[in-house]
Amino acid sequence: MKFNGRKDMVRLIVVVLAAFLMAVNIKTFVRAGHLFPGGATGITVLIQQIFALFFGKEVPYSPINILLNAIPVYIGWRYIGKKFTLYSLLMIVLNGIFVDMLPPLTLTYDYLLISVFGGIINGVAISMCLMVDATSGGTDFLAIFFSKRRGVDSFNMILGINVLILVTAGLLFGWERALYSIIFQYVSTQVLHLLYRNYQQQTLFIVTNKADEVCAAIDKVCHHGATIMQAEGSYEHSARAIVYSVVSGGENKAVIRAVKEVDERAFINSLKTSELRGKFYIPPKD
Repeated sequence: MKFNGRKDMVRLIVVVLAAFLMAVNIKTFVRAGHLFPGGATGITVLIQQIFALFFGKEVPYSPINILLNAIPVYIGWRYIGKKFTLYSLLMIVLNGIFVDMLPPLTLTYDYLLISVFGGIINGVAISMCLMVDATSGGTDFLAIFFSKRRGVDSFNMILGINVLILVTAGLLFGWERALYSIIFQYVSTQVLHLLYRNYQQQTLFIVTNKADEVCAAIDKVCHHGATIMQAEGSYEHSARAIVYSVVSGGENKAVIRAVKEVDERAFINSLKTSELRGKFYIPPKD
């Protein structure tokens, strides 16, 4: 486990900012709308409200959240990456401290505005962590674990798991709050998909006369292989090569730029891949 001074300083700053942003979101939009976020955060908020409703006690956020993250942190340490897990643990601890320290603040009482803008901020905070190889904890660990093992984008699967939290919340606290929480989680997931694409895949079909050079460019950028298929142009009936490769969504633009540098006349078709089976190189988390 090696540390890079500049890179790790940037990671540290981003993680602290993300923890603070998520805590502000919890103490403003989430609390004002009585919403239930996804994952460990949502379960923590649900437990807090159960204690408040049935026992008349306000329990602190941090201990519950840290306890719920124990197994996901173990999965991260064992299967994803040690430094990745340490920064994620820092995010979890700091977020809990900020939530317990910050006073509640209400910006609006409109539940729809609270759900939409709260979901946007939540998605931004999670994306910030993922961009510097960290996570906000809980089901994010599980999403990354399954994405690496199965080669599919599993964040929508995590959205399905969160439905169980919302059903419990709906039964205990009313369905209106649960339904607004679904909007919150959906918006958060869409923002995450927009900002962070490393666990999404793009399929590239590249028509070129420089197939070997294009394959070398792809390998240099992202260490992915490619398949060369021989084809014939329908207009001139001349021989053409089609390079087929699958790259991550986060690498897609860089690969296209590299291909254009090799062959500026290359015809490139980039398609979103919904599911991938087989070996697909994912850079290991440090």
